[in-house]
Amino acid sequence: MSFRARDQLAALADGGSFADPWRHALGETDLSAARPAAVLVLFGVLDALAADHDAQARAVSRDLDVLLLARAATLRSHAGQVAFPGGRVEPDEGVVEAALREATEETGVDTAGVEVLGTLEALPMPVSNHVVTPVLAWWARQSPVGVVDPAESAHVFRAPVADLLDPARRVTTVVRRGGQVWRGPGFQLVDGGTEHLVWGFTAGILDALFDQLGWTEAWDRTKELEIAP
Repeated sequence: MSFRARDQLAALADGGSFADPWRHALGETDLSAARPAAVLVLFGVLDALAADHDAQARAVSRDLDVLLLARAATLRSHAGQVAFPGGRVEPDEGVVEAALREATEETGVDTAGVEVLGTLEALPMPVSNHVVTPVLAWWARQSPVGVVDPAESAHVFRAPVADLLDPARRVTTVVRRGGQVWRGPGFQLVDGGTEHLVWGFTAGILDALFDQLGWTEAWDRTKELEIAP
C-alpha cells in the first residue's frame, strides 16, 4: 500500500502544481524582492511499523511516513515551528539541490537514497519574504536521521501519515494580527512523548497535498486552536 502511495505522489509531482495553491499564507509577499527557498517533502516507509493489512478501507497504509523537524526555539524566523527540511537557495544551485543539501545539513539524511519525484509550484511565505518550492521525494533507501545542529533543529522525526490524517488530530489554527484573522489547517502529533503542532506553511502544504491526492478524511473544521502571533 505504501508503494502505491509512491506512485500517487509521482503522478502529482508530474503535474507540477496544486489544484488550489497555498491559500493560508499570512500577509502579502513582494515577489520582486522575495528570496528563493526550497523544502524537501520526503515520504517513505516506517521500518518500525508492520504493514497495515487492513488498509484496504483507508487512503494510506499505516507505515507511510513523512520527514519533519522542529526548528530551534532560538532562530530568528519560524522559531520552534515544525517544518520540512529546507532553506534558502544559494546562487550557484537549483531548488532540488538546495532542498537536498539543506535536508542533509539539518537531519543527516543520506540523499543518495532519496528519489526526487519532482517539484511543485513555488509558494509565497510572506512572514519571511521567501518564495518556496516544495521538492517532492520518495525515500527509496533509508538512512538514520537526527538533529545535526541544535542551533538549527530541536527535534527530527518521522511522522506517520495516518496520524496526520486522523480526524481526532486535526484542528483549524487561528492567528490574529493587526485586526486581521487568518485560519489554516493544523495537525497535533506526539513523537516519543514529545507533542508537536504542525501549522502554518508546512501544514498548508500537507493539507493541500492530502486533498489533491484524495487522502483527506472528514474532520471537524470548527475545532479551533488559537496561535500567538
